[in-house]
Amino acid sequence: MIDAHAHFEFYKKEAPQVIEECRKELKAVVDSITEYRKTHVWKSWKLLKPYFGFIFPTLGYHPNEARRGNWEKVKKVEDFIREHKDEIVAVGEIGLDYHYAENEEQRKNQRVIFEHFIELAVEFKLPVVIHAREAEKEAFEIVQKYGVKAYFHSFAGSPELAREIAENDHLVGINTGITFIPEVREAARVLEPEEILVETDSPYMSPLKGQRNKPCYVRVAIEEVAKRKEIEFEEVERITEKNAVEFFGLEV
Repeated sequence: MIDAHAHFEFYKKEAPQVIEECRKELKAVVDSITEYRKTHVWKSWKLLKPYFGFIFPTLGYHPNEARRGNWEKVKKVEDFIREHKDEIVAVGEIGLDYHYAENEEQRKNQRVIFEHFIELAVEFKLPVVIHAREAEKEAFEIVQKYGVKAYFHSFAGSPELAREIAENDHLVGINTGITFIPEVREAARVLEPEEILVETDSPYMSPLKGQRNKPCYVRVAIEEVAKRKEIEFEEVERITEKNAVEFFGLEV
């Protein structure tokens, strides 16, 4: 099993323990190291670097940070990505989140910074990890404009858009929220296993009420997809692993 999107850094001091626990069950985890509030990419990188090889890092700038329009910080993160461009498997997560953007100025900040980091991905010939909330269609249109390969993580848009994304050769993330989020279930219904990645978005989206999510729980997403598509768990596991390896270029 491969968890295509998680955040070990958010466990802070507990991160080493959770990583070792998950290493027993998973082949790999793609950790989306993203600038977000006080979670700085350089601090997260230092914390997780000893585990690279099991953890495959991306680097990005979260839209909920981008809404602030802090270009001094943008430049600092860009410089860090440039320094480590040969060690990452994608640029992300980046994108648009109109749920938390309070006004048009904040949304404009998100759009401009989103495109700035897409241009960086194009320069480095890397795929992108997309965070899109209440702005899924617009994020997709921007991705299409640049012709970059994209992974729409934790997708909760319309099933019609999920199909359009897949038909344009991007991948859609089905997370462990499939157990309680109708939109995730709908996306899983209309997509084939070849068109998805499975993820936890740990420590969020826990399938176990009252507990933090863990990358090991990606098993739940696989189980739910298998049940809904009426195919074997092992087949979904095999296909989604292959998807992750090929999309991110993982050496596992």
